[in-house]
Amino acid sequence: MATILVYSSSEAGHTFPLVPGLTALAARGHDIQMRVTGKHVMSMREAGFAAAPVDPRIEDVEVTDYKAKSGGDRLRQGVRDLLMRGDIEMPDFEKSVAEVQPDAVIIDALNYGALTSAEAMGIPCSLFMPSLLPLRGEGIPAYGLGHAPMGGPLGKLRDAAFWKLSEHLYGKAMLPGLNGLREKRGLDPFDSPFDLFTNPDRVIVTSAEPLEYGRTDLPEKIRLVGPQLWDPSAETPAWLDEPGDPWVLVTCSTHYQGDEQLALTAAEALRDEPYRVLVTTADAFDGRPPASHGNVRFESFVPHGKVLERAAGVICHGGMGIVQKSLYESVPMVVVPFGRDQPEVARRVTEAGAGTSLPFKKLNPAILRRKFREAIAMREQVQEAAERFRTAAPTDGFTDAVESTLPAGTSLANEQQRLERLRDLIAEREASIERAESLFS
Repeated sequence: MATILVYSSSEAGHTFPLVPGLTALAARGHDIQMRVTGKHVMSMREAGFAAAPVDPRIEDVEVTDYKAKSGGDRLRQGVRDLLMRGDIEMPDFEKSVAEVQPDAVIIDALNYGALTSAEAMGIPCSLFMPSLLPLRGEGIPAYGLGHAPMGGPLGKLRDAAFWKLSEHLYGKAMLPGLNGLREKRGLDPFDSPFDLFTNPDRVIVTSAEPLEYGRTDLPEKIRLVGPQLWDPSAETPAWLDEPGDPWVLVTCSTHYQGDEQLALTAAEALRDEPYRVLVTTADAFDGRPPASHGNVRFESFVPHGKVLERAAGVICHGGMGIVQKSLYESVPMVVVPFGRDQPEVARRVTEAGAGTSLPFKKLNPAILRRKFREAIAMREQVQEAAERFRTAAPTDGFTDAVESTLPAGTSLANEQQRLERLRDLIAEREASIERAESLFS
């Protein structure tokens, strides 16, 4: 049995996808120790893990990308704030390592400080990426620009040029702060921001075709493990099963990004449509959802899985969590990206035939209503994309990737423990059969 420390000071969209893989690791006999934000400690404990909070000062550093006006400014502002958290994460992670004494660690991709400390300490490390893989490859368009794949010589020229641009933009935003953290722990600087995704022992990406473009030259250390979907246990609201028109789910980001306008515009766009509209607002509107009216119901939170089982369509910001859940349930979607990785996710949705997209600068009720109707008409294409996506959902890829980082002998010892338990179960069954036979002899 190995002890595995999991460090994720991010929001639900980065923490919840860990649960299926960690559950499978625990079933293999490993001891899972988690460090998460305070508001997720209880849900992780209820999921069966030993969980404790990260330093609360990490959460106090607000990610303020939503205040920026341009895409480039949003990128720089968001990365700057996350890197400011890194100075708090490093001692907090090191303290957690001293407490847990792990054989290996799993660290969220946004926890730059923890990733830096893990490398400096020489601990076997898996970077956890619950999004698309931002790494160049044969035939892969430049990350973050929302380009469609383009074959042939012209496509190669385009991709080569724009990958240089993407590397420059992300490097300008990330490298000064990232290399500043590395210098504090005596590590060599990164030459490229994308070194972050080739440096750890393993990189676990919870993506798969058709959202992930097909790759022929993926480094062995990078594992695409498919969607890892999980919601905290919760009762289904009674109103969700009341008879009436089909439901449409509208979501704001669980990591606040100023997307109130999406909620309000969707409510107006679908006001007279033959649907019941559920808008989940998370921390938008200062945590106080607007009053429900007509066919529109506002709630701060409802587990998306409960709604998607009953939904005719989804309108969302393009967070990877809601996009994957919608596709998995074969629900057509309209993606209105506001920033972060969302423009890239929106492109992947349209390329997969899973829905439509709309730039937030063009967001208005009439256009959104038209885009929603177009998405609903794509149901057959969505079903085909969903069938491909669901085949990539097993957790074996996650567990095998993590176990491959464990020190020599750890996995073997764990396998021996499982065999011993199996022998014990067989022996108990044989003893039960013998006792039963003696009763009738």
